[in-house]
Amino acid sequence: MMKKISMMTVLFFCFFMQNAFALSDAYKNNIYNPGKLKPVDSILKVKVGEPAPDFSLKAVSGKTVSLKDYLGKKNVVISFVPAAWTPVCSDQWPGYNIIKEIFDVNDAVLLGITVDNIPTLYSWTNQMGKLWFEVLSDFWPHGAVAEKFGVLRSDGVAERAIFIIDKKGIIRYIDVHDINQRPALEIMVKEIEKLN
Repeated sequence: MMKKISMMTVLFFCFFMQNAFALSDAYKNNIYNPGKLKPVDSILKVKVGEPAPDFSLKAVSGKTVSLKDYLGKKNVVISFVPAAWTPVCSDQWPGYNIIKEIFDVNDAVLLGITVDNIPTLYSWTNQMGKLWFEVLSDFWPHGAVAEKFGVLRSDGVAERAIFIIDKKGIIRYIDVHDINQRPALEIMVKEIEKLN
């Protein structure tokens, strides 16, 4: 029953509140619009069924987070986004707040990664409101983790990409999404639920 209620919530969000966060007054005059970008500008270096490359990154929370910390303990969803203070990114991550229950029920965590530095991410995530997941900086060496996965674009930002990794550290799902569009929450929910 819990999963059905959550899916209804997800569908409600997708159809009726798609731009609720990006259009809020909190962002008024603070969002940079880069215009239409090339949908994908990288070549993947990983595949479904392969082990995910390990990494350690600093989080806005002050922690250092490593992928190996979750081996044998949690499924991991990595959400790469291109840049702080841009329209789609500022809409995407707050949307994950409504599906936290899906992560909890499926023994999963979410890690948000951008190539922005910690001070920028601190300011941006504070403006967004409370996010329940760790937000990690792939700033220096610049984009090294995005490069490991093959999602570092030629202009130095990450693709808008989702990687779902099981408790054994194996990649189970990849979506390198059109950078101009927010990935559908309902697809992420279905893929997370396949892990159990």
